[in-house]
Amino acid sequence: MRYLYSGLFYLVVPFILLRLLWRSIKSPPYRHRWRERFALYNKSYPQEVIWFHAVSVGESEAVFPLVRQIQKQHPDATVLITTTTPTGSARVQAVMQDSVIHVYLPYDIPDAIYRFMCCFKPKLAIIMETEIWPNLFMACGKRRIPLYIINARLSEKSSRGYQKIPSLVRPALAQVSFVATQTKEDAKRFISIGADSDKVKTLGNIKFDINVPQETIDQGIQIKVDLFAGRFVWLIASTHKDEESIFLALYQNIKKKIPELLLVIVPRHPERFSEVKKQCKQQQLAVVLRTSKEKIRLDTDVYLADTLGELKMLYASADVAFVGGSMVPNGGHNILEAAAVGVPVMFGPYMSNFKEIARKVLAANAAIQCQDEEALILNLLILYDQPSYRVTLAENAKAFVIQNQGATDKICKTLGLVMVE
Repeated sequence: MRYLYSGLFYLVVPFILLRLLWRSIKSPPYRHRWRERFALYNKSYPQEVIWFHAVSVGESEAVFPLVRQIQKQHPDATVLITTTTPTGSARVQAVMQDSVIHVYLPYDIPDAIYRFMCCFKPKLAIIMETEIWPNLFMACGKRRIPLYIINARLSEKSSRGYQKIPSLVRPALAQVSFVATQTKEDAKRFISIGADSDKVKTLGNIKFDINVPQETIDQGIQIKVDLFAGRFVWLIASTHKDEESIFLALYQNIKKKIPELLLVIVPRHPERFSEVKKQCKQQQLAVVLRTSKEKIRLDTDVYLADTLGELKMLYASADVAFVGGSMVPNGGHNILEAAAVGVPVMFGPYMSNFKEIARKVLAANAAIQCQDEEALILNLLILYDQPSYRVTLAENAKAFVIQNQGATDKICKTLGLVMVE
């Protein structure tokens, strides 16, 4: 089955390259360093690395504390972090800088995986969340590289999909040394698709182990004082296509009841910055881009954050935050950064990627879920009218994050045992 999979992968490579080229029209980084996606390197790299793979921004942010712990415990170790997206790549380079090696993960085709393995010769492979690549996993098995899936999560839908191709998935999972899942439900699903039950353990979600520096929070508070003075700031974070239009339309309505309302929008993907700006103009809304460094006027309607890596700081500048990807069927995004900063958190009905977190945060009265646009308006007005409720919600959210921390230490201890052997 794996040979058929590999053959099909080779056949679609031209279409993958065309897709990269298409995406690069709006986001040039997609066509940069494309050779890395085939493990065609123009320089030599250190070998015997500890290798972490994090798909994009969210996974990268979550894995940084673990990487730092490993570096502290093993100062002589060389760490490689691979990502798949340019935004993930940019975040690794911005945060970790020269303390790690970084390249894109190559496509899961045999010759690219072979070159990757020969170049870096990993002595430990650590994959974040749900990435199951048959050729990559088999290569680790053949080279006897301990392979860990950490912070592992698997939705019911993905589980059903993997169960349809057992001859491909089960041999891949047989190469895995250990699966550290976020929840017991995730553990059951990994076992159902072929993971060895003796090698699966629930250690929690490392995304709770977020540390927002006080300096970042202070910078956000200063933005509120200097730039957003006198405005009630509703920050809409990590928005997707067709989602901004919902809030831009709502803004017109809510503005009548909250005259000082300022909408701060942080699109998930940088290639969409200009598109969102255009939407604002079409709605005849006065928009200021963060990169323009223009001042916010009384008639400014929207502040568009067209930058990367500033979301935590901007959360600290907001009165209320809505975490996007959840008003459209995208599965939602991580609400824990906003919670850790201490801003009241709202999110929409589509939270399949964070189902367990959503359930628990609502049970702790630490966030508000809005099922539709009417609920968005109603809850925002309640938060506006009741400052004490905003404080309670924010305090509950911070407590919720703290109460669920500890997964990073557990995973680090598990990985440390492997490195000592």
